[in-house]
Amino acid sequence: MEALSQRIESGDVDTVVLAFTDMQGRLQGKRLHGRYFLDHVVGHGTEGCNYLLAVDVDMNTVDGYAMTSWEQGYGDMEFAMDEQTIRLLPWLPATAMVQCDLEWADHRPVAASPRAILKTQLDRLAERGLVALAGTELELVIYDDTYEEAWRKRYQDLTPANQYNVDYSILGTTRVEPLLRDIRNHMYAAGLDVEGAKGECNFGQHEVGFLFNDALTTADNHAVYKNAAKEIAAQHGKSVTFMAKPNQREGNSCHIHMSFRGDDGELVFWDKEKDARTPMYDRFIAGVLATAADFTLFFAPNINSYKRFADGSFAPTTLGWGLDNRTCAMRLVGRGAGARTENRIPGADANPYLALAAMIAGGLHGIDEELELEPELTGNAYASDKPRVPSTMGAARERFHTSAVVRAALGDEVVEHYANMADIELAAYNATVTDWELVRGFERL
Repeated sequence: MEALSQRIESGDVDTVVLAFTDMQGRLQGKRLHGRYFLDHVVGHGTEGCNYLLAVDVDMNTVDGYAMTSWEQGYGDMEFAMDEQTIRLLPWLPATAMVQCDLEWADHRPVAASPRAILKTQLDRLAERGLVALAGTELELVIYDDTYEEAWRKRYQDLTPANQYNVDYSILGTTRVEPLLRDIRNHMYAAGLDVEGAKGECNFGQHEVGFLFNDALTTADNHAVYKNAAKEIAAQHGKSVTFMAKPNQREGNSCHIHMSFRGDDGELVFWDKEKDARTPMYDRFIAGVLATAADFTLFFAPNINSYKRFADGSFAPTTLGWGLDNRTCAMRLVGRGAGARTENRIPGADANPYLALAAMIAGGLHGIDEELELEPELTGNAYASDKPRVPSTMGAARERFHTSAVVRAALGDEVVEHYANMADIELAAYNATVTDWELVRGFERL
């Protein structure tokens, strides 16, 4: 904060963004003039309407949330700045950002806030002398259309940045390198540890990768990156989407890599003397698998998310684990300090705080209950007899809402809040007449 104050005083920074991550995984908040920030916000805080955690994706006020309503008057939440998240936003002139927790007026955490949900699971880990390390791999599709052009076209017939599969293609990434380079370099300057970028399978699909970090930092960085990628794409006259399934080709994934360490940094998932997985690691995997269907709502939080789960698509449809097997929901990779589980269920539309919290909660369930790990799945998981990933949001909502493990880990308040979010989306979808229905039925039925 002292360094930020000096930059404001010198005129290097004139705008401060205060932001939190909402239920949909979006950054929401305020832009403040630097002088106002120093004189009135530092040491005092600021507020925002509590409806921000009780709206649909269109920002409509909707019914069913216990924490806020018309009857309760839609009061305020406090924005509690986390000074560890202060960063410059080099793609925006003279701008810095501070990410926030949300608190009520009496400084109680807002339990339904995604960041609070993750921090609760991290506290449970800390009670056991453990910390979570994580990395998220986000895919996106780049279009040559601006966001305004895409809106006017109703998101139909857009021009992808590549017209063929450019998976690992150097030529394919060179074609969009001005945008990819800006994203990589701006993210590095904003404090993210950038690995690189590569092409993916869908037309115009790419992935920008980042080094792992502690789970909270990873979630914070993930939210900043998604917002920044859209802003930087707009500056280039292009648009990007993180939809899980933007068209009939391959969807956008968000593979999550995770491992636990001791709070002193010791390896707890790998026995160096035996050069093998530890019992704790096996129980972690068993727990994540056992609870994956219960937590799928946090891995796949939208109607569209479930269209990504298709056989032979590199998105999992069954719940099994395998060694370096990309057909499995849980792919085990690495050895020693690099040993980790890759969860292949989440799509790029997942809220990182909620998805990470779900993995930690599931892993702790396996560790605490000493669950036995089932045999490795070899071969094609799509053709296996393993339990299926829930195939609809309705099915995932029911598993989430009725799970004793989910309620024990998250608490009734959080479960009811996010079950209501699913109910709102399902009701809106079921009431909508789609283009598909019109094409199928207007003349031919």
